[in-house]
Amino acid sequence: MFHGSIPALVTPFASDGTFDEAAFRDLVDWQIDEGSAALVACGTTGEAATLTFEEHFHVVRVCVDQARGRVPVIAGAGSNDTRVAASNLQAARAAGADAALMVPPYYNRPGQEGIFRHFAALAADAPLPIVLYNVPARTVTDIQPATVARIVQAFPKVFVGIKDASGALARVSQHRAACGTDFVQLSGNDDLALAFNAMGGVGCISVSANVAPRLCAEFQAACQSGDGVAALRLHDRLFPLHDAMFTDASPGPVKYAMTRVLPGFPGDLRLPMTPAGEAARAAVDAALAHAGLA
Repeated sequence: MFHGSIPALVTPFASDGTFDEAAFRDLVDWQIDEGSAALVACGTTGEAATLTFEEHFHVVRVCVDQARGRVPVIAGAGSNDTRVAASNLQAARAAGADAALMVPPYYNRPGQEGIFRHFAALAADAPLPIVLYNVPARTVTDIQPATVARIVQAFPKVFVGIKDASGALARVSQHRAACGTDFVQLSGNDDLALAFNAMGGVGCISVSANVAPRLCAEFQAACQSGDGVAALRLHDRLFPLHDAMFTDASPGPVKYAMTRVLPGFPGDLRLPMTPAGEAARAAVDAALAHAGLA
């Protein structure tokens, strides 16, 4: 269902802190023109944690409206409250999203049984396909491979894929063995995408693709065509950028990078997130030069 380079879109804010809809619409068009295969609206990189419910799904609606069916739109919709997550799924469907990206419950830290029951409850009335999002560094909740298999085997028509940001590459093989080759595996780590794809992944939900959508799309195309030489060359060209995106709290560095590659793009963030510091900006500048983007 999903493959290739899929940017986890930033959410642009005007200087007064409001959602900059015009800048976001321009960003959606640019991403599609540059070859992005799908779009994620209101994920972590989109500062979803600082959006109100109304803002969140307004951003999703704008993304869907501007994409005009040219590529699928995946809406971030997770919550640590199962009832809220179910409500978010309905709102994502009403906004026109093609699928939802769902983290396991964070902060309250359920065990594996709680994680399974959370997703089982969502599957009971799911209006959209769901892509699991496992990111233990943020949620402090890790969907173990056996639990992924249990969820997918119980509800194969609902849970169509996973964005895996665990950093544990062996899980690509474990998930493929337990969930089948039709289960979509997307890397959640740009810097590991080459190895992830070599082990059976089919794409990446990417931070770097905000900044370098064409290069990221070309990299993914090389991986899927089996052109290892081209894939490694593009990986090496992009690797400093992947690293620079996390030299300060995200999405500070990526928003700074956006102002460099798209003059006039608003780089404002909402507290508690703050702009990238001097060292991070220097790393971004060097990475953009290495990639031939500035």
